[in-house]
Amino acid sequence: MAGGKETTRQRMINIMYLVLLAMLALNVSDTVLDAFKNINDSLDTSKNNVNTSINQLFSAFENSKLKEEPARAQPIYDKALKARAAADELDSYIEKIKKQFTTEGDGINPETGDLVNRDNQDIAQHIMINQKEGEKLKAKINATREKLIALLDPADRANVSFSLEAKDPVKKRKGNWQETYFGEGTPLTAAMTVLTKLQADTKNAEAEVIKKLFGNMDKAQVNLDQFAAVAVAPTSYVIQGQPYTAEVFLTASDSRSTPDITVNGNKLSVRDGKGTYTGATGSVGEFTWVGTIRVRQTDGQIKEYKTQPQKYQVAKPSANVSSVKMNVIYAGIPNPFAVSAAGFPLESVKASISSGSMSGRNGNYMVSVSGGQVGSEVTINVSANNGGKTINLGSQKFRVKAIPAPIAKVGGRIGGDISSVQLKSETEIEADLDDFPFDVSFKILRYKITVIKPRSEAVTIQGSGGNFTGAVRSAMNAITPGSKVFFDDIVSQGPDGRQKILPSVSFNVNK
Repeated sequence: MAGGKETTRQRMINIMYLVLLAMLALNVSDTVLDAFKNINDSLDTSKNNVNTSINQLFSAFENSKLKEEPARAQPIYDKALKARAAADELDSYIEKIKKQFTTEGDGINPETGDLVNRDNQDIAQHIMINQKEGEKLKAKINATREKLIALLDPADRANVSFSLEAKDPVKKRKGNWQETYFGEGTPLTAAMTVLTKLQADTKNAEAEVIKKLFGNMDKAQVNLDQFAAVAVAPTSYVIQGQPYTAEVFLTASDSRSTPDITVNGNKLSVRDGKGTYTGATGSVGEFTWVGTIRVRQTDGQIKEYKTQPQKYQVAKPSANVSSVKMNVIYAGIPNPFAVSAAGFPLESVKASISSGSMSGRNGNYMVSVSGGQVGSEVTINVSANNGGKTINLGSQKFRVKAIPAPIAKVGGRIGGDISSVQLKSETEIEADLDDFPFDVSFKILRYKITVIKPRSEAVTIQGSGGNFTGAVRSAMNAITPGSKVFFDDIVSQGPDGRQKILPSVSFNVNK
């Protein structure tokens, strides 16, 4: 482009050359664009999984509660339908914008599965900012959030934690919400990923509201539908010559409610509206107990009722089986149990389990069951040897539960802001189970780490095991301030042999 008089053709060529240089300067690397496409696909899969879960919730409610208790279930079901409608309306609105992006981006490239003009940085800004589609979307997101929250009871609204909300950033220099996500310099595929995330947020919010709504069916309500004749005697132990007295009366209960029932402060399990209390019989003597029932009335108020003090006399040998740590058995780990029987020496008492293994002696046992028994019940039977004869002292059932899923952590943290020095010093990703009464070890089988450094291509590496070695270690050592580090597709395995996918961990390297 030297000086001198130029022809019209030469001027045109020069202009095209300048345009090409400008396009090259604005070009975004394919690696970054591929990363956005992968995130978009992951979010889309997550959205579909949540939608499947929502459909299962509706199906289960329709086939059980709605048929069994239509009077109570129908109002709750109607609210759930409103939640679904509100979420679907927002989802469809976002889908229309995505179709507009696809059209303006010249459709889908069959080789990449992504938009043909995925690196275009003008389309999203034109539609969302210039045409003010982003402003409309922001208003619709916040309106949908309010609609969903309004469907919940006041007590449930305070515990809403879903992320469906369009708020302007605190730092004004970044502009408003729509400019932050769709403003100048945003590649079309990145804007498409933001829309997919909003759809996933919508489905997660819908799921949380529906779970809370359907959960109200399990809250206690007074609906008397079960009657029984009951006889209550002040004591079952009578001294010779004293009268034996008892009160006989009719009781009524709600078989479908789950009131809070305690005896001497200890909560009872409730079935068909009734709690069953099993008194301690580990020693001989007279025992007194008082039952307390807390039930939610039809007007929403909770009322408390107390029984008269009840007494019982322990005079015969009986078995007492109790878990050392809790009233369930966890699969895959040893569960300590104490077994005793009043009137019998510990060495004569034997305990066995219907399914699984039970080892120990002299009142101290370890119970182990496999992961395949999760959700079932096992029975512990107690017997004693008395004068060469085996006496059956009774049995008790226990529920088999799975060990809860752990949380992935790096350096004891689940994400957030971190310094590059601290992150580089970490040597592993681990699975941690907080607030669990047993010491349980989980191992990390595999994970992916993605490092996005400023003005650099995103690097994704597959890690095996929990330690940061090889390529993962190299990527960690290369982290600089301003980088973003993501750990996802984290798979752990517990002692019960079950594999679980853990939530992602993400860090912002701030210095």
